[in-house]
Amino acid sequence: MTYGYSRNASAMYQDTSARGSVEGADRHQLTGMLYDGVIERINQARGAMRRGDVPAKGTHFSRAIAIIGELRATLDHEAGGPLAGRLDALYDYATRRLLHAQLNNDERALDEVIELITPIRDAWRQIRESFLATQGRPASAA
Repeated sequence: MTYGYSRNASAMYQDTSARGSVEGADRHQLTGMLYDGVIERINQARGAMRRGDVPAKGTHFSRAIAIIGELRATLDHEAGGPLAGRLDALYDYATRRLLHAQLNNDERALDEVIELITPIRDAWRQIRESFLATQGRPASAA
């Protein structure tokens, strides 16, 4: 019984910690969290594929695809112009590659999506740091 309690307490702590991070984040940080989350879910899907855990695999792929959907939904095509259009096409491609990976247990497709998303995530972090520097605030500021 103690194990079950510890596990529930741990889950509650993680949920509270994640909720606190989200509640204290600005829009820029939230987008960064989405990038981190999609990469994390892809890696979790990879682990589930390797273990042959079909239900977990489905859950992790669904979450990764949903996160990419959220990233697509944040695009402002009017203000973003051609860049927003290119990101939209990239997100569409990444979604299709994830669906392919899920259906075919194709780890190379997972690697490809991570290789596409990681530079965008890293650039997003640098943009935030540059913006905060112009505002006279450290990058760790909310």
